Amino acid sequence: MKDILIVDTPFVGYPSNNRSNYIPEMLIKEGYDVEKVSSNFNHFTKELAVQDDYLNSKFKITLIPTIPYKKNLSLNRYLSQKKFAKNLEKYLNEREKPDLIYNFIPSLDVGQVVAKYAKKNDIKYVIDVRDLWPEAFKMVIKNQMISTVLFYPMTRKANRVYNAADGIIAVSDTYRERALSSRKNSTISKTVYLGTNLDFFNFKTRMNNLLTKQTNQINLVYTGTLGHSYNLPLIFEAMKILKEEEAYDIKLTVIGNGPLESHFKNEAKKYELNVNFTGRISYEEVVSYLQLSDIAVNPIVPKAAQSIINKHADYAAAGLPVLNTQNSKEYRDLIELNQIGMNTSSNPQDVAEKLKFLIENKELRHQMSINHRNLAEEIFDRAKTYNVIVDMIQRLLMK
Repeated sequence: MKDILIVDTPFVGYPSNNRSNYIPEMLIKEGYDVEKVSSNFNHFTKELAVQDDYLNSKFKITLIPTIPYKKNLSLNRYLSQKKFAKNLEKYLNEREKPDLIYNFIPSLDVGQVVAKYAKKNDIKYVIDVRDLWPEAFKMVIKNQMISTVLFYPMTRKANRVYNAADGIIAVSDTYRERALSSRKNSTISKTVYLGTNLDFFNFKTRMNNLLTKQTNQINLVYTGTLGHSYNLPLIFEAMKILKEEEAYDIKLTVIGNGPLESHFKNEAKKYELNVNFTGRISYEEVVSYLQLSDIAVNPIVPKAAQSIINKHADYAAAGLPVLNTQNSKEYRDLIELNQIGMNTSSNPQDVAEKLKFLIENKELRHQMSINHRNLAEEIFDRAKTYNVIVDMIQRLLMK
């Protein structure tokens, strides 16, 4: 039986609607022996995880000690990645050698350790690029020259990891092309969107009746991190413009938490808007809110590195028209070509006008809803799309 080791950081718990848990379940069904290694610190709850809590999971989970941190952008998180990478290296050298390692990137420190170990021991190495570092951090520094110099060491580290891979999976074409751009030699690569478990989503939709909707209310929804990449105040300003027209009853539900949660709450309060902040809630509750919404908002700041991300799959599964400010050409093209929403600029008046257009054109929203749900079944259904990942692993193991 082939032994596959999955290396993932940061730890997000299990079970969850998460790529790093879904893939090992698929591999087990194919007859592989699978172990997932991660840190013992939960990135989202900011709590230490206990090994004994995962003894009955569908696959083996090994938690490696690291340093806790309170903020996502902090010295302690940097030190936590370093500590995990060091402890992981020790664990790899003590463990029986696997036949293949599947490594989620970032962290780059972890990727560098795994790449070195795989090369030394002639082990097949597959990376799954789900975020771009240091590109994701560059938006914090406005001066491009300073940013390039400051993050040069991290860029070199990323290039080394990309170059070491025998196979590359990425969550978008944008990310895959970035990984391939630094390579000296060709390799097999595939784009597989993060997607969602559509069967699970459908089941929870049928079972959940947690919420009720007011008949004449237009429900907007946002899901995700409340951080620097997301411009919720832009949506607030657009809502304020429409509020002054006194023509619409608009409610925005904001699902998630993050470092700017208090700031966003204060901004919504300042404009005296109907905004409900749920905090971090269960996926079942997320599904309920999505199903009772009319329009999803995707307010990502212009210089953000995000491409196709988790929330896009959930919006698609719920069949929601999307009001999008994200500059990613890949996502904007997806919206335009499939007619699943409207792209807009980061100008509040423009956002307000597009939102007003969607509100007033119910039949168009209905067609966009159908289009988006069809797209979910085509490109965001993990039960179908993740077979590409399993196929790549099988091909590499046969070499």
